[in-house]
Amino acid sequence: MATPVARRAPYKDFLQPALQRRFAGTATILLGLAYFESLTLSRWNSLILPWFPLGPSGPRALALFICVLPIIILRIANAHMGIRTSNSLFDTLFHTVLRPSTIETVLTYIISAFLFSQVYLMSTPEEAGIRWISQATGRSRLNEHALFYTVNLLVLGLVQGITHTALDMDRLVLGVVEGTRGGNAGNAPDANGNGTDSEGDAARPSDTENWAAKIGERTPVLLVRCGMLAITVAMVNYTVLYYFIRIPAWRSAMGFFRFFYKDLPKYNFPVTGAPWSVWMLGRTTWASFLLSLLWYFGEIAFRVQLSREPLKRGQPLSSESKDPSGSLLNGLKSKKPRIFAFAMWELAFIARDYAARRQAIFEDIDRKDGPMWSQIYAVCMETVRELERRVDEWGKAPAPPEPAPAPTQPRERLSQPLRANDVLAPRHVAKTSLVTNTVAQLVTSPGRTPAQDWAPVIKRKAGQVADQVLTQQQREAVRPEALQGHLGTLSLRIMALPIVGPIFQQSFGRRLAKAVLGSPYAETSVYINAAYALSRLAVHSLAEDRYGNVQRDVPTIIRTFTTVIRKLETFRDGFPTHWTDLAQNRQCPEVSEVLNALKDDLAALVEAFGPYSGDLRLSRADMRLAREASDRPQEKRQPEMQQAR
Repeated sequence: MATPVARRAPYKDFLQPALQRRFAGTATILLGLAYFESLTLSRWNSLILPWFPLGPSGPRALALFICVLPIIILRIANAHMGIRTSNSLFDTLFHTVLRPSTIETVLTYIISAFLFSQVYLMSTPEEAGIRWISQATGRSRLNEHALFYTVNLLVLGLVQGITHTALDMDRLVLGVVEGTRGGNAGNAPDANGNGTDSEGDAARPSDTENWAAKIGERTPVLLVRCGMLAITVAMVNYTVLYYFIRIPAWRSAMGFFRFFYKDLPKYNFPVTGAPWSVWMLGRTTWASFLLSLLWYFGEIAFRVQLSREPLKRGQPLSSESKDPSGSLLNGLKSKKPRIFAFAMWELAFIARDYAARRQAIFEDIDRKDGPMWSQIYAVCMETVRELERRVDEWGKAPAPPEPAPAPTQPRERLSQPLRANDVLAPRHVAKTSLVTNTVAQLVTSPGRTPAQDWAPVIKRKAGQVADQVLTQQQREAVRPEALQGHLGTLSLRIMALPIVGPIFQQSFGRRLAKAVLGSPYAETSVYINAAYALSRLAVHSLAEDRYGNVQRDVPTIIRTFTTVIRKLETFRDGFPTHWTDLAQNRQCPEVSEVLNALKDDLAALVEAFGPYSGDLRLSRADMRLAREASDRPQEKRQPEMQQAR
């Protein structure tokens, strides 16, 4: 009886629970912040009751948390990998403004602001005078202080929704695994089965400490940003905006509250002036600051938590699987960008820090689709070669689609069917067909058209009139070449404007990133981690690969890295600058980051396998080109700069 094969759990079975735990951690942080803000809204007539969670502070904290929960759900729904790539800011706006996700983002922030405003209004004491309905004169009256406060927070939600979309806050920023340039790693595993790498143990992250430290480092900047946003929106609304929104907002509020308060006045115009007071401005600014703090703190906590390393208790996520290598390979072959990116990140950690997992990869040679190393090698090489493929295809017209096979036509009859009518009877000809045939012959008959006959005469007469009416300078000014020059000068002046110009400028960095990394999104960590994993697995195979399977692929890795680096450098150096790029800055940080990572990985391969180049059938030309490709120009200039100092 054949032994049952253990089920290989998909990689998402380990990634999704980890992301859910991190989301729960983000929610816990926000709930704690909401409880702290709830304490600031409490009445401190007692030293114990305001702190008691089951008192008024607890339900109020839960209500404040519910106000921000739609933003966290929005982040999960719209989260994406990679930076937005486009030729210009206008191109980004054109493809972003009318998207359903953009409208959903703005509406979600507005709803969150409205819910927070009502919770805040209900939390204020009656003496504050900012409830919706006042009973000062014995009759119900709409309180414009509450209206002003609500409008201010709704404007804050609109501004934050636009800012969220403009700054692409839905992006998840994944990290990369780095090591010393060209350094050989140790290979002996320790008692726990992990490698004692010279570059791994010192750099191995402490997962819990890392995310807490990152949030703590960003907290001061976050407080300043929330304060500036709250003050700016409150001042603009107080001085300018509320003057235009006042009447429509008053009518809307009156129409809503008349369903509940029948004694409200019938008129739809406020009888007094707007609530212009420093006290009201201060309260709205403070409420805006509290709401902004929840938004921004939730955004930072979400980004830090969901971009943590793919580790659990110091081990890779797939270590809990019955088949760790198979689950990791399932993630590497996933078509979903998030799963693929996390799996590649975990593979890079394994290549640097975990000797037992590396040995399992080298020794797993009995898989259905081939040895484990061969499948990982194919996935990583395909990822690196995507850069070369985009460079080769840039500027070329897309290949025409293959024509669909023509449907089979029925065979034509060789003879016409017998006619049943009288063949000697005269044939009826319609008068309309005679007219149609006559007009068709007139139109399609060869010969000169009237326009061709009169065009030279009209052109000559127009030139004579222009000579009589216009001067020589005016005739020179209306020439096509002169008009084109004026339009070019006007376009350059528009591009030089401080605010309008950057929207339409197509900078060198934007265009190069789109050409090399793809569009509409590009995640650089995938290429960096793929190259790093290949390089470090190959280096460690010198001592850990007992079967020698890796050494057969090392020459291809070195040649591929050399080719990709040389093509990227040639493409970058020859990439044209657009005429709208007035800065003429030929820098692209994203492409430079990928290029430097490839150089470092190639340098590690050259240093490790240089003594064995003859056995690997690497010629001297291959090694020379590899050394030249892995050399960084700034490293050459550094000694010269030190001597100049």
